[in-house]
Amino acid sequence: LARQFDDTKWTEQGSSNLRVKEWSPHEVSDWVGNIAHIPSDVAALFVMHEVSGSELIALNEFGLEKIGVKRAGTICLLLDEISNLKKTVSEDTVTLIEHSPYCFGKILDYLRLKRLQSEGFIDEAPRPCVYDNQKNRFAKVVKYY
Repeated sequence: LARQFDDTKWTEQGSSNLRVKEWSPHEVSDWVGNIAHIPSDVAALFVMHEVSGSELIALNEFGLEKIGVKRAGTICLLLDEISNLKKTVSEDTVTLIEHSPYCFGKILDYLRLKRLQSEGFIDEAPRPCVYDNQKNRFAKVVKYY
């Protein structure tokens, strides 16, 4: 839970999607230039055609051809990386703990039990029992915090 109060996490959390969408053509070009097996002249096309971050995310095969990407393999690599970027961006926006009272309650109960354990009132704090339909959400929240 300490990560919840880390200011750097609060400013990063939920803004990743906006940050990518706010990339300048130079930032887009840098990102393209860091993709393995993409020629540097292809990265330059993104600056030449002033492709912003929001436009990058919206690009499809036709759009890549329109800005001058000619090789089919390069188009496929770019489409794959753009797809991965979209997934990463959406995964970066973590569901806040307040959005799941169930998960929040389970974590608080466990922390209370850990405190009792540290004070010697109980031998061992049992791990939270989570409903099957909440396990993915709970794991995501715990991993984040």
